[in-house]
Amino acid sequence: MTKSNIIKKVHFFTRSKKTYTEEDLVKNAQYGDDDCFEELIDMYEKYLYKMAFLYVKNEHDALDIYQETVLKAYMNISKLQNVKLFKTWITRILINNIHTRNRHYNKFQDEETEDYIGNFKYSNIEERLDLYDAIDVLEEKYRTPIILQYFYDLTIEQIAEIINCNENTVKTNLRRAKKKMYDVLKEEKNA
Repeated sequence: MTKSNIIKKVHFFTRSKKTYTEEDLVKNAQYGDDDCFEELIDMYEKYLYKMAFLYVKNEHDALDIYQETVLKAYMNISKLQNVKLFKTWITRILINNIHTRNRHYNKFQDEETEDYIGNFKYSNIEERLDLYDAIDVLEEKYRTPIILQYFYDLTIEQIAEIINCNENTVKTNLRRAKKKMYDVLKEEKNA
């Protein structure tokens, strides 16, 4: 074998998979490229699952919501008009699935969550649980902006796009949510 043949074979086997930008992946997925859609979902899998889990606090339900979201996104990706807003679009689908699920299921069902405590201090866990309880007490219109801003570091503009409302409304809801959470946490601390 000649040196050039060996080099060609090495290049053939080491050739890397073509990398696409997120916008390219969305465009290709809209044209029916399932591999590109799968790559998009892989990019957002943890984000979507964690978002669902923050709402339902149940691994099984969060996984169901995640799967419903992926299915709806797959079926409707051709309807996405602005490819730059894929994350916003799929987050909106997820939140709509959560709302639909909440309407169909009793909120007071007995939910079990698995605790993976690790090496946390007891007071740290207690403070986190208090914070999650305070978030759970909030009405839906306050809970969503709080979760999106503080757990996912989204901007006011991005939150407004996801929940389909005015930026000033998002700011007001965030301010009111913080006040309500402060009151709840203050009560729990004094109790």
